[in-house]
Amino acid sequence: MTPTDLTTRFATLTTAHLADACLRARLTVRCAPTGTTSVTPGQKLSGRVLPARHSGSVDVFLEALTSAHPGDVLVVDNRGRRDESCVGDLITAEVATAGLTGIVIWGLHRDTAELREIGLPVYSLGSLPTGPLHLNDRPADALESATVGDWTVTTDDLVFGDDDGVLFIPAAQASEVLRLAESIRDTERQQAEKIRNGTTLRAQVRFTEFLAKRENDPSYTFRQHLRAKDSAIEE
Repeated sequence: MTPTDLTTRFATLTTAHLADACLRARLTVRCAPTGTTSVTPGQKLSGRVLPARHSGSVDVFLEALTSAHPGDVLVVDNRGRRDESCVGDLITAEVATAGLTGIVIWGLHRDTAELREIGLPVYSLGSLPTGPLHLNDRPADALESATVGDWTVTTDDLVFGDDDGVLFIPAAQASEVLRLAESIRDTERQQAEKIRNGTTLRAQVRFTEFLAKRENDPSYTFRQHLRAKDSAIEE
């Protein structure tokens, strides 16, 4: 799938659709930590992960760009530090010039006004005026993987971001996840339209029927019921 195809398909989806699709595909839902938000609300981001582990110097980002492909997303691992920022306007401008579609930071950014002017989607845990306060030895595999919260990602992963946050999907399963997400989106749109036209969600999912079945079988779950009725809602 080309970067253009990915951007086009994600344009009508949300990260919520993708998360539900991962559940339906029996994949682990890998979300960035709560609070990972876009510097500019309303922006969306998608692309192949380009990992870089920050050790105190921007050279790791510049080196990562030497092997980048247009449409990649720079994923920065600064161990979730909140005492320093690690990406500012110059790196963001360089990333944009290299044809990448955005930056995701497990850590903080600075130069917020300049980043908004550049216009590249940048997601982080927040902003702080000070730059790097530490300089450690760079690990040999600093460009092979990046950890974001509970998850470690590589170039074998894709990353998506919107106003709900950021999540990662294995590139090998992307086509199936996107297909399922589109199906979930279409179902939810139909359900929303029916609600607007007066048919309650309870009626659509036959909630009274579910309650009756659960009365007879306490192990019967709402998700089982939804799957039988081909309703999205929870997955």
